[in-house]
Amino acid sequence: MQHLVWDIDPVFFSIGPLTIHWYGLLFATAILSGLQVMKWIFKTEKQELAALDNLLVYIVIGVIVGARLGHCFFYEPGYYFANPMKIIAIWEGGLASHGGGLGAIIAAGIYSKKHQMNFLWLLDRLAICTALFGFFVRSANFVNSEILGTPSNVPWAVIFARIDNVARHPAQLYEALAYLTIFFVLMIFYKQKKAKTPPGAILGVFLILIFTARFLIEILKEKQAAYAADIALTAGQMLSIPFFIAGILLVIWSIKNDKRVK
Repeated sequence: MQHLVWDIDPVFFSIGPLTIHWYGLLFATAILSGLQVMKWIFKTEKQELAALDNLLVYIVIGVIVGARLGHCFFYEPGYYFANPMKIIAIWEGGLASHGGGLGAIIAAGIYSKKHQMNFLWLLDRLAICTALFGFFVRSANFVNSEILGTPSNVPWAVIFARIDNVARHPAQLYEALAYLTIFFVLMIFYKQKKAKTPPGAILGVFLILIFTARFLIEILKEKQAAYAADIALTAGQMLSIPFFIAGILLVIWSIKNDKRVK
């Protein structure tokens, strides 16, 4: 059976000392796309657009720092505890989406407190953008031949030639498409009530859908954490469970709170 052979250069283009990688390009696209969605939401709800400039800085820093620390301590704790200076070597690669999510939440909390903005209101709207952000980041992982799927003979299996000659599930694309679908679901949900959406509802639905998808797709991924090699669940699945539970609790709370308000 003929399979797609993926052997794209991770460098998008290089001119002299300037080198642009596909990952960096798609990461930047993810941020700019999310910013455009937030601008539309702010305009829709008649919020001050100038506030977005500072918010972008907070969230980007939170995501990058959180994703890096998440990778170091969730997936390779032994190595980084033994080599703490390597934690700041972000150019060597290694970002974890769970850590990035936590970093974004902490950054949003600091921002909302400083600017006297409702924390849950902000997280609800950021959740929509985060689903779109995830689509671009997982697409970047595919381009980079990262986060490999398990061996497979399905017709759409991919051989990542830069890694090996094994046909694998394109798990990165499964996840990317799942996140893009969730983005559209959240947008439809938001458009129904917009500013009147119960606080915490969008975030709760986001957590349930994102981490259900993540948990299921992890089955088709190679295990990334060495300590999870002898455990039935992958590190990604174990980290997804508390987020999923938090999503259910948020949805229940938002429904009850909405009934009390009415």
